[in-house]
Amino acid sequence: MAALVAHGIGPCQALALYAREHSLDPAYMRTARGWTIEEWEAVSDLPGDLAAVERATDAAALAPWEALGAAGTSRFIELMTPLALRIASANEAMRVNPMALDPVRELAVPGWNT
Repeated sequence: MAALVAHGIGPCQALALYAREHSLDPAYMRTARGWTIEEWEAVSDLPGDLAAVERATDAAALAPWEALGAAGTSRFIELMTPLALRIASANEAMRVNPMALDPVRELAVPGWNT
């Protein structure tokens, strides 16, 4: 969020840019997030560099993982995976999304019961 703000990109514009860059259905994205047609149209043609935002976000997000190191990161993933699976399994909305991501499938751990 801070990177978007720093780059002057508001919430509706961020979603419109993302939809445009990933060839996602604007009507679905607008409806899914509750933006009106007027709000969407006001920002849909504005320029914005999401690649720069992604680079800033990646750089900022790297620090905690570097501090943990490889062993700490592995342990964190081990501890958090069951929690992430439980949340994703209980939230059907996470299974139906415009990016076709299925967190349960992505995080699947053999032998784990959802």
